[in-house]
Amino acid sequence: MKIAIVCPYDMIGHAGGVQQIVMHQAEGLRARGHKVKIITPRPYGSKGEAPDDYIFLGNSRKLKAGLATAGDIGFEIDGNEIDVVLQREKFDVINFHEPWLPMLARQIIMRSDAAHVGTFHANLADSVAGKSLVGMLTPYGRGILEKIDLITAVSPAATAILTTKGPDNDLVRNIYYIPNGIDLDRYMAKPTGAVKHPQMKTILYVGRLEGRKGVKYLLKAYAELALIRDDVQLFIAGKGPDEEKLRDYVRDNHIPRVTFIGYIDDDDKIYHLHRADVFCAPAHRGESFGIVLLEAMAAGCPIVAGDNVGYASVMKGTGAISLVNPLDTIDFARRLELMLYDENLRKLWLKWSEKYVKDFDWDPIVKQYEAAFKDAIKIHEKKSAAAKS
Repeated sequence: MKIAIVCPYDMIGHAGGVQQIVMHQAEGLRARGHKVKIITPRPYGSKGEAPDDYIFLGNSRKLKAGLATAGDIGFEIDGNEIDVVLQREKFDVINFHEPWLPMLARQIIMRSDAAHVGTFHANLADSVAGKSLVGMLTPYGRGILEKIDLITAVSPAATAILTTKGPDNDLVRNIYYIPNGIDLDRYMAKPTGAVKHPQMKTILYVGRLEGRKGVKYLLKAYAELALIRDDVQLFIAGKGPDEEKLRDYVRDNHIPRVTFIGYIDDDDKIYHLHRADVFCAPAHRGESFGIVLLEAMAAGCPIVAGDNVGYASVMKGTGAISLVNPLDTIDFARRLELMLYDENLRKLWLKWSEKYVKDFDWDPIVKQYEAAFKDAIKIHEKKSAAAKS
């Protein structure tokens, strides 16, 4: 197959979750013998040529607008430029990641005769911007859906608005749920020097410091735990708009042994995951999946996580032990204590996670995308034949 993967975010200057998924997806499909091009907006301020196997369409600008993620989004797209690319490449299938985001997907999909796959990532049902997108189903979103042959999503949370407010048709009834993946070998490999503290139990948080991530609820629960345990510490990695407020909260409430370590890259994240005794992801809303949960599992680090719908879609079976209501401070503190100190519980959890996380290596996930693309082409051919008859 000749495949285009359309990412509405700047793929060159940023390395967010969707961008990483697109890169792994493209690499895996090429390894399976397919020809793949990544279509992405030109990075802001860039004048150079696109790297090999990339196509720049339009320019990008920063957009937040209440979405669960932020980034440089494609705008100012020349229709003639799109026509030239589509005529030259003659793609069999085009995969649009986050197709509702303006403007790249809509501009391409209205000009393309290829099979179209829409892939949904974000949990928009928990955001102000997401709720406003319900109105965009008419006319903006509806026009896109009419041109999509098959939908994939990382979890039911990512299509909640679509399945509750969208059209009742085969497209929506037959969504392919394909989970996110990780580079399993990379996260399983223990970095040199990544040893656990011999006297202290370490809780680790990695992520943006913003309200929906629930870090303040973690601090409240940790403060309760620290009252009865003097051998526990908390590391908080990340940056965000709430950083100063969280630092002030720690200082004003005299919470002991809390270290803010700032932004860390993937290598540092792997190092800290292997050193931690528990990884905590206390988000109470806005999550559609939770790649970082898989990363912690691969590193052999037990998890305590918020019981939002996205994390619940990952923490299945024995993993449900990890889920807690972050707003219930006492139960949250109790769950942290159990996962830190109960060795039988930790062994049970680790036995489960070691087997379960293998399902999220990229090879089986790319095979699912490959199968979805082949099905999309068949659906598109049937629709085209019906339209001609």
